[in-house]
Amino acid sequence: MAQQETDQRNDSDISVAEPGDGLDGLDGLGGFVVDTEDAEARELAHRERGTSRPITVVGNPVLHKECADVTEFGDELAALIDDMFASQHTAEGVGLAANQIGVDLKVFIYDCPDDDGVRHVGAVCNPVLEELPPAERHLDDSNEGCLSVPTAYAALARPDYAVVRGQDIQGNPIRVEGTGFVARCLQHETDHLYGYLYIDRLSKRDRKDALRQMAENTPRYEVVPNP
Repeated sequence: MAQQETDQRNDSDISVAEPGDGLDGLDGLGGFVVDTEDAEARELAHRERGTSRPITVVGNPVLHKECADVTEFGDELAALIDDMFASQHTAEGVGLAANQIGVDLKVFIYDCPDDDGVRHVGAVCNPVLEELPPAERHLDDSNEGCLSVPTAYAALARPDYAVVRGQDIQGNPIRVEGTGFVARCLQHETDHLYGYLYIDRLSKRDRKDALRQMAENTPRYEVVPNP
């Protein structure tokens, strides 16, 4: 996901809240991850180990189909996540899905500030968005951008609170929650892994306008030419 227009490799990437920590949603998955602790150091460690890769853009087949589930949690996955953090940093993004660097796997990473400026950093494998009760669905129609649709932005209504369940880098079950910009990021990146770009959720006119913006401008990072 684009910014708003405005450790050892096998160590656990983010801690999990324990009962009594003051976080809601504790259940059999062990509660919500605490993705704000040591955020800067964790992100730096990932990208210093990783190698930046070019970004795939709309039209590349890998972006338009559901990705394969992650079934192996080892050094290869850890190296991929390191490369994803390096790639995201190069492109100055706040979230990145594996298929955005051409890898057909259900994993995304994020380094995203919330609406109070607090930095959230983590990685989620095999993410699934939890359905919100209607009473909790409050829509935010802020602008949204995507590294795979470079230089384009459009307003898109999404719930301002999101919960994603999945697995961490070691295969442990986790849940991640976010509000505001972080909620948008979690939804945006999960969409990627099921073959949807944010422009697929726009009206035909707004989608056409986003593609026009992309065609008229030059991305600031390396992209993969489409076949």
